[in-house]
Amino acid sequence: MKFHDMPYTRPDLEQIKKDSAAVLERMESAASAAEQLAAYMDYEEQKKVVDTACTLAYVRHTINTKDAFYEKENDFADEIGPALQELSQKIDLALLRSKFRPELEEKLGKLLFTNLEISVRTMKPEIMDLMQEENRLQSEYQKLYASALVEWEGEYLPLPRLGPYKQSPDRAVRRAAFAAEGRWFDRHQEELDQLYDKLVKNRTAQGRAMGYDNYLPLGYDRLGRNCWGPAEAAAFRDQIASDLVPIVAKVKGDQERRLGVDKLKFYDDLLLFPDGNADPQGTAEDILAAGREMYRQLSPETAEFVDFLYDGELLDVLSKEGKAPGGYCTGLPLYKAPFIFSNFNGTSGDVDVLTHEAGHAFADYRAMRRDCLSALRSPTMEGCETHSMSMEFLTAPWHEKFFGDRTRKYEIGHCEESLIFIPYGCMVDEFQHRMYENPELTPAQRNAVWLELEGKYRPWIDFEDLPFYSRGAGWQRQLHIYLYPFYYIDYCMAQTVAFQFWLASMADRQDAWARYLRFVDAGGTATFRDLVASAGLRLPYAPGAIREIGEAISGWIEANPL
Repeated sequence: MKFHDMPYTRPDLEQIKKDSAAVLERMESAASAAEQLAAYMDYEEQKKVVDTACTLAYVRHTINTKDAFYEKENDFADEIGPALQELSQKIDLALLRSKFRPELEEKLGKLLFTNLEISVRTMKPEIMDLMQEENRLQSEYQKLYASALVEWEGEYLPLPRLGPYKQSPDRAVRRAAFAAEGRWFDRHQEELDQLYDKLVKNRTAQGRAMGYDNYLPLGYDRLGRNCWGPAEAAAFRDQIASDLVPIVAKVKGDQERRLGVDKLKFYDDLLLFPDGNADPQGTAEDILAAGREMYRQLSPETAEFVDFLYDGELLDVLSKEGKAPGGYCTGLPLYKAPFIFSNFNGTSGDVDVLTHEAGHAFADYRAMRRDCLSALRSPTMEGCETHSMSMEFLTAPWHEKFFGDRTRKYEIGHCEESLIFIPYGCMVDEFQHRMYENPELTPAQRNAVWLELEGKYRPWIDFEDLPFYSRGAGWQRQLHIYLYPFYYIDYCMAQTVAFQFWLASMADRQDAWARYLRFVDAGGTATFRDLVASAGLRLPYAPGAIREIGEAISGWIEANPL
């Protein structure tokens, strides 16, 4: 079935409550583990219908935030989300408290029960109003960001379409593009500050209502983290600051020399080569066609996947007015279908979408075809991001399809950008920790923290006199800070594992793909720690791991000059 043919029906909350109550009664009266599991599986089927409806509303709303019908339906999904979570929690608690638990653990694995124990700590009825308010604030931020139009050369462009100008070989054009972006954020400074302030205070109130000093423990639980916590995150960030930042600083110095500028400025950051970055060749349709051919050739598994994705029109990637910013992959479980959302802008990022988001989609496609509980389909988010970031590198032999004679330039640029990203991602993570540890900070104090962290993680940055960035408000461009607290470090950890898969593929591509496929197909049956170990790779926060990986990648960059 094609995406536009998938019917939408608003979920009936009262009927859902009745169905959930019936399942709960069956689970509590079950005479055997088999009976109890059968009831739980029936609930899983019910959830597929509801989750698919809510996802359809969300996707269609983000495709066109001006569509009044799906705006209303997405608001409704936001409204009922906490109630649905409460119902799900009751079902999960029945499984956790089962008198047949030893038998169920034997059949389903102990990790499932560990994850359910984490999940039931994420809400209680007393915070339902706060959760609904949080959903509304997040939607308000997305709508504001999606409405952004920037005046540029006599026309108004959505923010993503400034991308090519921010990478222009003409320095004046780059500066003007960043300045134009900054002016939009400055015009909406008060709204953005107020939205974030409300979100921080809302989440803090949720954390305290759950018995914590602040939001951190609740935020980590909502990400389902089952093998590491704030201490491991801090250890990872410390390694990045001490062992990777000096390596990245050298890479940025090389960029400065390539560009021939006396001092690298913030608006130079995205231009890696003086004659321009490696933009993909051809139209958006050409890029999509090349992507299909790439996955058909990569493996039998990806060939099957990409035909399903394209034939079902399960992607929307062109940037247009009213479309929400960013990119994501989500799933429609009723149809066993992933969906890719993005905003193409004519840069290499368009290709990155077809590798990164398609990495998520491939994992989702495989997971939804396994006969297992939904809780076992996917690992925690750093594992999911390993799926996507590794795919960016495992598709390297096909990059020429997109870039032609610019392929080497793209590969060097992509490698450098991936390396440079990690300190930035850690900066985002530490910023969020500081915000929720100190929820009473003023907007000016928040900006001061961001500037302080810029000095720690990106000491090469010079904002010159660009007002928005130089006052420390650049964090407001990062939608994860508003929408997904503490998620961003998952990208960083995943990137270090992706680099290792890439290094392995250069030694033995077939073996690396087999290891990657095992990682993907394990889904949520293993912790991130165990997934990495099973692939024969180093855990990101293990002592010395970052120095080893950073030196290997910088060595490749040095050995492969343009």
